[in-house]
Amino acid sequence: MTRTQKQAERTEQTLEKQSGRGTGSAVQSVDRAVSVLEILARLGEAGVTEIAEELDVHKSTAFRLLGVLENRGLVAQAKDRGKYYLGAAMLRLAGAAAVRLDISQEGVSVCRELADELGETVNIAVLDDDAAVNIMQARGTASVTAQNWLGRRTPLHATSSGKVLLAHMSPTLREGLLARPLPRFTERTITGPSTLRGELEAVIEQGYGITLEELELGLAAVAAPVRAHDGKVIAAISVSGPVYRLNADRLPELSKRTVAAGAELSRRMGYGF
Repeated sequence: MTRTQKQAERTEQTLEKQSGRGTGSAVQSVDRAVSVLEILARLGEAGVTEIAEELDVHKSTAFRLLGVLENRGLVAQAKDRGKYYLGAAMLRLAGAAAVRLDISQEGVSVCRELADELGETVNIAVLDDDAAVNIMQARGTASVTAQNWLGRRTPLHATSSGKVLLAHMSPTLREGLLARPLPRFTERTITGPSTLRGELEAVIEQGYGITLEELELGLAAVAAPVRAHDGKVIAAISVSGPVYRLNADRLPELSKRTVAAGAELSRRMGYGF
């Protein structure tokens, strides 16, 4: 940034403070940053001057916005031309949004059919940093609880969906998560990394994960993986209910049906073609 640009930026910031636009200025900056992304999406690439003209702001402001976005990987600069274009982080965000959207669309009938068949609550969960978040839910006729799991972030080590997602993530990421303290929710929660690794190996071998009162007393669940077209596990579909219904006698059949539902949803997501 040149001396003139720095002076212009300081002048702009001073005027904002004097006009009492602190919070409003922050919101405006966010709006401008989003506009930058939209401009690059429309044009493919653009220089600082071009972006400044599109936004109707000083070049120093456009340069500052691009700097922040570049630091976060949302834009990148072609060093030979000085032009900016959308960065790799945008692909990651778009991919995550697309996965959730596609599963939400394709998973409705799968969840509903499984819930109707088994009479239990069915959820679809995806990885959200260090937790599993439920993005879809269907309740069966036997569900007597009004508990809503939709939108809830649940611990990976204490849920059936979480175990499935843990088991299929990269070893480096998984070991990083297992190196952290594992909170205890009930006396049956697995908090030892070695024991949990054994559980995750079983998930891979048998094709599904099970939890029995590890998150909440009286709650049991079984989950199976959902794969994208490239075979990568992108979600888990689970069946949950009280332990007196999801008991040892019934779990084999529930596991079989959950795995089948996961395979069907994977097929709809393009896996196997």
